[in-house]
Amino acid sequence: MRADARKNRDHLLATAGTAIAEHGVDVSLRDIARRADVGLATLLRHFPTREALLDALLRTSFDELTAKAGELEAANSPEDALVSWLRDCVAWTTEYRGVTVLMAAAIEDPASALHASCVTLRAAGARLLARAQAAGAARTDIDGADLFALVAALAWLGDQPSLAPQADHLFEVVANAIVPNAGSAAPPRSGMDCADLGG
Repeated sequence: MRADARKNRDHLLATAGTAIAEHGVDVSLRDIARRADVGLATLLRHFPTREALLDALLRTSFDELTAKAGELEAANSPEDALVSWLRDCVAWTTEYRGVTVLMAAAIEDPASALHASCVTLRAAGARLLARAQAAGAARTDIDGADLFALVAALAWLGDQPSLAPQADHLFEVVANAIVPNAGSAAPPRSGMDCADLGG
């Protein structure tokens, strides 16, 4: 890719990231193009579909979150690794509103541009859960699909202005339901980190 084309692409991705953070993953491509001060045709030359744009935007985050699961697994107890990763996942899905619905659809659609990244990330979350269950630290009547549903629910709560003040407390309630001694896990942190889970 020529330097000017890469610069334009990076500008579009940065603009899309801001627009999605403000309006969610359903923000129109036309609006993103307008914000980037380019024509819609220019945007579509780089990203012919919404999913292609989201894949380019989110793939780095997915890869970072997958790697983070491995780091936590290597350096933390099973329960602390699981709860820390869940906390990061909720923070990330709150930053990109609507992403959990998008990811759930992509996991079920092998033709989706997001499918491979979502499946890999889901496997990382499921592995942390299975490790905690094998250690007797997490309840065994849930699977990765349940875990993903809980992350989606907590992300939704965090995105509701009237409920946001309760989000941290409700996360602790859910975490303690999954991992009885979750209170000893890593404290809340800010910033983006994790994202999907699954069976």
